[in-house]
Amino acid sequence: MPTRHPFFLYLFQVLCSFLNRKDRNFRIFKDYVVFSLFNNSYFEKMKLEDTYFAHETAVLDAGCSIGAQTKIWHFSHIMSNAVIGVGCNIGQNVVVSPEVVLGNNVKVQNNVSIYTGVTCEDDVFLGPSMVFTNISNPRSAIVRKTQYKTTKVCKGASICANATVICGNTIGAYALVGAGAVVTKEVLPYALVVGNPSRQIGWVSEYGHRLDFGNSGEATCPESQETYVLQANRVKKL
Repeated sequence: MPTRHPFFLYLFQVLCSFLNRKDRNFRIFKDYVVFSLFNNSYFEKMKLEDTYFAHETAVLDAGCSIGAQTKIWHFSHIMSNAVIGVGCNIGQNVVVSPEVVLGNNVKVQNNVSIYTGVTCEDDVFLGPSMVFTNISNPRSAIVRKTQYKTTKVCKGASICANATVICGNTIGAYALVGAGAVVTKEVLPYALVVGNPSRQIGWVSEYGHRLDFGNSGEATCPESQETYVLQANRVKKL
């Protein structure tokens, strides 16, 4: 993974950022100067990073793994041994802690801290300033780093802005956790939960629309036109 730039290389890059030139000739000039002054280590670094984008203010610790086409934005910190899949978007001021696993196409909005013990499967959405925990009874004076609880967010689930997920729970596939909700227990696949503590108020489709099963036990998503059935308090897409 990338290492820190030499001091003068850092100053040169700051100057280039200040000039904010986007044209191709300026980029060629910049690369020529860097190559001439700092040998080819810069270009080796570029080859390592050309499959993903990280803003210059982002911090990527040695040992993290970042998939192709992923974007990491301002002031975010990806810590060692974190795994981020393909095509993810990591917003501003995000922390991804050691051993966290994010699948493919995970969208993390601004101001989210993803702590050790959290796993998010493919296509998960984490809304702005939502909160994970990994200790159920934290104390400043008592170290419990070996007692982190695991939290799993299954494929396609969405956790909306300012929601909190208490550690040790699973958010089922395609579930939707409403803004500001506090999740204290398992959330079923396709469930819609709101409130503090969160309670289920309905079901949603994979496109995030409310499903009205009525007496028939079947419902159709108004956007995708896909049909779902409700049996024994479980939703299944036909």
